[in-house]
Amino acid sequence: MQSRSPAPALVAAALGAILAVFPAAAAAQNSSSGSNPSNASPAKEGAADSSSATVSVPASAPAPGADEKKDENSIRVQVNEVIVPVTVTDDKGRFVSDLDQKDFHIFEENKPQSIRYFTRERSQPVVIGFVLDLSTGSRIHWKNFQDASEELVQNLLTGDPKYSGYLIDYAQDAEVAVNTTSDPEPIVRKIRALKPGGGSALYDAIYLACTSRKLVQGEPIEPRRVIVIIGDGHDNASKHSLAQVVELAQRNLVTIYCISTEAFGFTNASDDNLVRLAVETGGRVVYPLGDVYKDTDGYLSKPSDDGNYALTVGTGAYRSAVDGKMYRAVADIAGEVTTQYIIRYVSDNQTSKAYRNVKVVVDLGNVHVRARKGYYAATP
Repeated sequence: MQSRSPAPALVAAALGAILAVFPAAAAAQNSSSGSNPSNASPAKEGAADSSSATVSVPASAPAPGADEKKDENSIRVQVNEVIVPVTVTDDKGRFVSDLDQKDFHIFEENKPQSIRYFTRERSQPVVIGFVLDLSTGSRIHWKNFQDASEELVQNLLTGDPKYSGYLIDYAQDAEVAVNTTSDPEPIVRKIRALKPGGGSALYDAIYLACTSRKLVQGEPIEPRRVIVIIGDGHDNASKHSLAQVVELAQRNLVTIYCISTEAFGFTNASDDNLVRLAVETGGRVVYPLGDVYKDTDGYLSKPSDDGNYALTVGTGAYRSAVDGKMYRAVADIAGEVTTQYIIRYVSDNQTSKAYRNVKVVVDLGNVHVRARKGYYAATP
């Protein structure tokens, strides 16, 4: 009697049962059947994209416990993404805020770089460190700068979560007086309670601002990092040096602005410290009391027993002049912090130098450009 072959459906069912019991057999079956493996080369493809800090390498199918080994399924690519906040003003100091990406050119070590990201959006997220001088030298105009500090905090911290700030005060020692918060009230209350007196540890205050306060998720890209120093630049008590904190600020992508407490008529050799801190990080210094008498009638023309600083009692000319200068100083700094262009690029410079010089050029006449002078490359 001639034998008959089993029905194809029965054979398929039996084979499926065997493969379900023996997963290894299933793998062998897939291999022998000539299946096209689709996960052969994602790692190389992802690694070629140098603009990504982390490149994921997908598996063909998620297996139990795959989450525990996710670090094995990624390639970390070291890149130097450079963030450059830029301020552009005209010859009268007014902000130029209507430029486009095509108006900017950026150079690293004199080599042109390709801009990967550009924005001119106002009111970008920022975290601001208010660094307040409580040394003995600030006593003469303490009330003026105390009021200016409060106004600056209230101008920059509006209660919006995208704006955060913290307060560091310094005299003989520096301390984080109020840690990072979006609420201006704790900072304002603390400023109102402060009294000046003692030495001056400015550099230690900057060190604390870069190392010892609560961070906000996303910084230094979004939000950006800014420090506003309200002081005269003098330091006689710090454990750190000017060079150390300049480098630290550059490495942490901090932009430093300064409202100088130097009073009219006084020579202050420490002013160079403020200038260096600002220029090296892309900020600037304003001097609300530097020429407070310039527009005052009778300046140096009416001798008085109180000296050349005395104005006619009861006129309010001096107070008015000081208030006007303070208001403009606060407005200038607040405006600059919130009115900046942000440029990001990935360096294609192959130099081994740790510090890279950066220059931003704008294709317009009669404008002034302020940006950081350079950055420290990430360590591979």
